[in-house]
Amino acid sequence: MSTFQDLGLNEELLQGITDLGFESPSEVQEKAIPILLNEETDLVALAQTGTGKTAAFGFPMLQKIDVNSRTTQGLILSPTRELCLQIANEMKAYGKYCKGLNVVAIYGGSSITDQAREVKRGAQIIVATPGRMKDMINRKLVDITKIQYSVLDEADEMLNMGFKEDITDILSGTPEDKNTWLFSATMPKEVARIAKKFMFDPKEITVGHKNESTSNVTHEYYLVNARDRYQALKRLADANPDIFSVIFCRTKRDTQKVAENLIEDGYSAGALHGDLSQNQRDIVMKQFRTRQIQMLVATDVAARGIDVDDITHVINYQLSDEVETYTHRSGRTGRAGKTGVSMVIVSKSEIRRLKSIERIINKKFELKEIPNGMEICEVQLMSLANKIHNTEINHEIDKYLEDINALFEETTKEELIKKFFSVEFTRFFNYYQKAKNLNVTASSNDREGGRSSNTNDTRYFINVGEKDGFDWMKLKDFLKEILELGRDDVFKVDVKESFSFFNTEKEHQEKILAFFTDYKHEGRFVNVEVSENRGGGGRSRGGNRGGGRRRDGGNRGDRRRGGSDRPRGERRSSGRDERRSDSNRGDRRSAEGSSRRSESRDKSEFKTTHSRPRRSRR
Repeated sequence: MSTFQDLGLNEELLQGITDLGFESPSEVQEKAIPILLNEETDLVALAQTGTGKTAAFGFPMLQKIDVNSRTTQGLILSPTRELCLQIANEMKAYGKYCKGLNVVAIYGGSSITDQAREVKRGAQIIVATPGRMKDMINRKLVDITKIQYSVLDEADEMLNMGFKEDITDILSGTPEDKNTWLFSATMPKEVARIAKKFMFDPKEITVGHKNESTSNVTHEYYLVNARDRYQALKRLADANPDIFSVIFCRTKRDTQKVAENLIEDGYSAGALHGDLSQNQRDIVMKQFRTRQIQMLVATDVAARGIDVDDITHVINYQLSDEVETYTHRSGRTGRAGKTGVSMVIVSKSEIRRLKSIERIINKKFELKEIPNGMEICEVQLMSLANKIHNTEINHEIDKYLEDINALFEETTKEELIKKFFSVEFTRFFNYYQKAKNLNVTASSNDREGGRSSNTNDTRYFINVGEKDGFDWMKLKDFLKEILELGRDDVFKVDVKESFSFFNTEKEHQEKILAFFTDYKHEGRFVNVEVSENRGGGGRSRGGNRGGGRRRDGGNRGDRRRGGSDRPRGERRSSGRDERRSDSNRGDRRSAEGSSRRSESRDKSEFKTTHSRPRRSRR
């Protein structure tokens, strides 16, 4: 392996590298730095989070800019405030001995006036989030018309966060002859389009395979019933007493809920999501970095830019909507050559999504079992024993030894040990002695990614679809909101052009059918019926062509004549069938296509009714 000296870096940068304690370049640094130093070229570099990408573009940029000029020569765009600050601080550390260097971070949540003042002092390099950067350009507070080098860091994540238009506008205002260096963990089509539009014949380097996860991370999955998801999370935490982890949820609401439940159950946990103020985010991250928080529950967007050493586990409490996002999640652990574990808690209906992830990351998931109560008790007991064995004696206790010895004068060594450890062991034993087995056995169909049949759920037809502005996620959120159900109570959502299907547990059937008796969305009636084909859609049960549910034995004439004194839940407009379009009749009769975009979500977390032994804060 080469050294940093071999890469062609100048003496000032080598001094900074020595101070930082860097010994040898990572693979992405070894491949990228010589190209960027020796050639005026565009570059696309694919490498996982935590592989040293900042240094890979940071050292060449610092060596090539003119620190004696006050002109802005380098622009680095990153997706989040945290990552923006991290890159800026690292660039300053790398250029510690570059006299006259001024690196300015531009991001939302802080004074735009102060940031503009820093830029005006002469910033050779600006590190910015796209939104704030575009704002400052529009206000003419920053000039990027003379930059020589632009970097898109975590390009895939910036596009996932909706910054495509901002990035396009920003780069459109830069010189055409600049060099653009794009660094990304994955290479979706949107990133390729950006590269094609703003780069000319770029060099390409890949560390590992495209979208592949780092080899330092092992990938495990745990198969449980959806209602046991939260209980499974707690057992995984208890089975790893020294856990220092990031737990990923899909939504801000779920993130806050899981964090609150963990705190209530005695874990040192915190939430990180978009509804927090910048001050709250800073406090949470400070607590996590100092390990006052052992379990950080986060959304994907909020977790971007987390660069914390020695994260032992990433736990996917819920899989992301975007399969590629898993690569970013697992990249939070196993950094800087260290090992880590990425765990996924899934129900049967999600197994086929794991197969998709395996193809992308080029790694296999290992099925593991949630530990039982006695296994956790043993782990906790031995963890305590090791801590006591390794504890350095505080001799301030010596003056109390006489009274302590007198108290245990007639107690044997064996009895004393048993008494001491029983304090900790008994708490966990009482909690877990009757704990049920949370593991679910996957059938061969499940392992192959097929959709299993469940007699406890109901499949529904609904006469809204893509033409009404719904995709599977929007329809799921819509149903959850209006029906006041938990997010995981609605699953197997499949959206067609003018109609859709979804599933719920059978216990919700009466409530759902009653709710949609006379429900309008944007001026037209929404019709929901029980689907005849549980796994593949088809006609509604009973096949009533008019499109309404017959829950009165088909006594349609009586319902039209009377009805004024009917209970509210059964009241129906007399002209309901006539108002429904012919297309809805056809929709209801159509079978679900084999290429369904079903994204299953599990049922809401089951919250324990008995309290867990409190964890001591370390």
